[in-house]
Amino acid sequence: MTKSLLVSEIFPPQNGGSGRWFWELYHRLPREDFMLAVGKQPGDSAFDQSHDLNLLRLNLSSAAWGIKSWQGLRFYIKTILTLRKIIKQNEITELHCGRCLPEGILGLAMRYLCNIPYICFIHGEDVEAASSSRELSWLVAKSLQHADTLICNSHNTAKIINQKWHIPAAKISVLHPGVDTTNFIPANACDEIKKQLDWHSKKVILTVGRLQKRKGHDMVIKALPTICKRIPNVLFAIIGEGEEKQSLQALCQQLDVDQYVRFMSEISDKQMIQAYQQCDLFILANRTEGKDIEGFGMVLIEAQSCGKYVIAGDSGGTKDTMQQHITGEIIDCTSLQAISETLIHRLSSDSIDSDIPRNFVVNNFDWRIHVQKFEVILKRRATYSQRLVPDEK
Repeated sequence: MTKSLLVSEIFPPQNGGSGRWFWELYHRLPREDFMLAVGKQPGDSAFDQSHDLNLLRLNLSSAAWGIKSWQGLRFYIKTILTLRKIIKQNEITELHCGRCLPEGILGLAMRYLCNIPYICFIHGEDVEAASSSRELSWLVAKSLQHADTLICNSHNTAKIINQKWHIPAAKISVLHPGVDTTNFIPANACDEIKKQLDWHSKKVILTVGRLQKRKGHDMVIKALPTICKRIPNVLFAIIGEGEEKQSLQALCQQLDVDQYVRFMSEISDKQMIQAYQQCDLFILANRTEGKDIEGFGMVLIEAQSCGKYVIAGDSGGTKDTMQQHITGEIIDCTSLQAISETLIHRLSSDSIDSDIPRNFVVNNFDWRIHVQKFEVILKRRATYSQRLVPDEK
């Protein structure tokens, strides 16, 4: 009998697509077969009272993920000893690593110390970011090479792993992040909710996500002077926090578009779903920023599940999230002209008042479907590992 342990620094209540991915996936799995060791976060005690997962909170944060520095080496030694104890006490037979770094290195250590296999979730931006450092590249390569299965969040991420990191296709599986299609649902326009959101009488372009350069908030803001000439009641609503917030607010002042932008950081899950439902259009204006890419774009399928047409940048794995020109479209979000023309066209279109078809999202991205796909991947991993045993001897 297999008993698996997920190790991930990122997990609710911390915000982030990967943490939500793990929560939505693992809380739907049998409690007796899966255990979680996740990072300590502010507010985690209150969150953990809301579920019955077999979960431990560990200090999985480190300022250094390499092993050349004493800080990084100390983190790995301390965490490896802790995990080894957990694995023996709970008779764990398989490790699931939330990322290739640092969790994948922990998996590699447990493979040798405890003789158990490990799988690794790959998000795209994690391996791309690591490739800029020789030390981190070496660690990532070791983590990828010795994992039994690599679960990629998009076909683009799988392509990176196969072509840039030379991992056999047989070891790679694609499992997209999903959405609760019974919770993220369309709703009729509601003036009362729009007033609560401070959106009354506005044509709202919504984006949701961490305020990072690759998310492209700045490009939409720069396009607003052109857009508002054609759509004078336009509003760009931004849900999220991040390191770019001050510079984005300064950009709004510089371009004199403050009245057309609304930063919404303190918002509940219920209000976020209402925002999806009441907006007119959703955009994730992502771009490649150095080695930083958008691995998938979970918010795009959440918006579509709420019946909203989506627009995204041609970078990373966003193409996997939509039916082109039916539920959304990919554009060049490094071009102000492309952004402004597309948004003006969609906001001026008669189709803006009608919901897009949801069958693409319901049939491909509902979490219940993903649980079934995940179980198939685990069975395939076991078969592949058995096939490798004679060669490893």
